[in-house]
Amino acid sequence: MLSSVPRAFFFLSALTVGTLCDTNCTSRRCLAEMLKSYNLTSQPQYENCTQSIYVPLIEYQTLSIDTKSLHLNSRLQAKLVWKDPGLSWNTSLYQFYEVVLPVQSVWTPSIQVTNGLETTLEDTSSDLLVYSNGTVVHSVIINTEVNCEVNLFNYPFGSDACPVAIQSWSLDGCGTELEFGDMRVLDGSHGDWQTLSAHLLQIDNHNYLLVHLEMKPNNPFITLMLPSILIILADVVSFALPLGGGERNGFKVTLVLSFTMFLSILNDQLPGDSECSPIIRVHFCVCLVLLVLSMLVSLVLTRVAKDGRFIFYFCCKGPVQRKTGNREDDEGDISVVQLKGSEEDSRMLRKVVNFLEALSAKEQESERYENIANTIDTVFFWFYFGFGTLYFCGMMYVMVRYTCQINHLDFWD
Repeated sequence: MLSSVPRAFFFLSALTVGTLCDTNCTSRRCLAEMLKSYNLTSQPQYENCTQSIYVPLIEYQTLSIDTKSLHLNSRLQAKLVWKDPGLSWNTSLYQFYEVVLPVQSVWTPSIQVTNGLETTLEDTSSDLLVYSNGTVVHSVIINTEVNCEVNLFNYPFGSDACPVAIQSWSLDGCGTELEFGDMRVLDGSHGDWQTLSAHLLQIDNHNYLLVHLEMKPNNPFITLMLPSILIILADVVSFALPLGGGERNGFKVTLVLSFTMFLSILNDQLPGDSECSPIIRVHFCVCLVLLVLSMLVSLVLTRVAKDGRFIFYFCCKGPVQRKTGNREDDEGDISVVQLKGSEEDSRMLRKVVNFLEALSAKEQESERYENIANTIDTVFFWFYFGFGTLYFCGMMYVMVRYTCQINHLDFWD
């Protein structure tokens, strides 16, 4: 009986010491385990049922821009700061001002992208930092793909702004609200586009990042605009070839086929349609019309230079009958008629003269047709050259200077 009393006293003393160790942690890990045991995974709630989340810094980075489908892929890394009174402690009892807790053991805010087609929210680390006054500091990474109606009217000289709307969960006066600080843009050049700047703006209690984008015209100009200019230039120079012989017509047909093949290959690379459809599609259509018109005019003028006709038509002709002065001349073709030498020489000379006169008249008529065709060809060349020059100058001016307005915030309407 006496031996059992010291044993009970020993166990009671050990239990008392263990309790004191739990209430007076001497290490950060002990304090972290104590806070973790609270299991505070619900949002801190006050009388107004709204938790304020301060975002001191957002780092924005453009990952890619799909010009065909008008999608903007971006990455945002945000630092989040909020207060949770349930995670505070008395520094006079626990001699630490900050501890590290697992993210899963406490409540963390959720950030959404309103106009995002696909958005993923990831923690930069599996831990977060908690201060003695209940302030929690955490960082998240947001990968989002938004549908951006970029102004492609001026393609490949386009520039526009694309919004990325950021919000947190809120319903009927409860939830969270975001307060933003600074903004920083990282690595703004990707593919054919470059990010000029990004600004945090607010409209009607909606927060969004307005990302200013600009297309780098070097690659699209070389692959799209320059080939069309060179093909039209080659078509203009082809007027130096003569109308006869068919060299010009064959060359022009080759140009039309080459341009058609060029459009077929680049169809998948042309930008997609938006509210402001790319004017480069109209440009290619006009170039094709000019090439076909030049080819048709060349074909018609070749016909004019040959026989003076503008169109082809067929005329049935009967057998040609030769007219003679008397019956003896008709019979002279069948049987040999004995004539005097002077009369026969005179008639042969007359036939030779008539043949030469007919040949000379045909040559004069052919020369007259060629002169008419060359005159029309010269007039059409200068018209083609002048119209082509004015067209390309006007098209380049419209591509660079004209501005098409798009409402980028219509997803809030």
